[in-house]
Amino acid sequence: MKSVVLPIEAKDIEKIIPHRNPFLLVDKVLELEPLKRIKALKNVSMNEPYFKGHFPGYPVMPGVLIIESLAQAAAILATLSFETKEDELYFFASISNARFKKPVHPGGTLILEASILNQKRGIGKFAVRALVDGEVATEAEITCARKSIG
Repeated sequence: MKSVVLPIEAKDIEKIIPHRNPFLLVDKVLELEPLKRIKALKNVSMNEPYFKGHFPGYPVMPGVLIIESLAQAAAILATLSFETKEDELYFFASISNARFKKPVHPGGTLILEASILNQKRGIGKFAVRALVDGEVATEAEITCARKSIG
């Protein structure tokens, strides 16, 4: 388990997971209990390139990108909680029970929450949810698997 100082800003998130702009979808880690849970945020800006086509006149953040944001938050939690080698990354492996309850529009702030359900041999299962204005926008269970890239 690695020690961390909160909040974790984007420049430091880049030291934890390999994602970079425009695909780094976690702006800040607000809370972290290693081996338990993480709370992070993603500011949803009108400048995001996908809003140009999704949807003109009614911009909505694509559900797959909300799920990706949640997977990145879970990967941060896993990387800071479990023993990982320098050449190992957590990859999104599966999703179940996904529910999209509220559209996410530009100008909002996504609060990303992930809790570890279980972890065994480099595979972690997480309960995740994204909130906007205190309301659940998306919830799911995801699995991330640790893999060597060396």
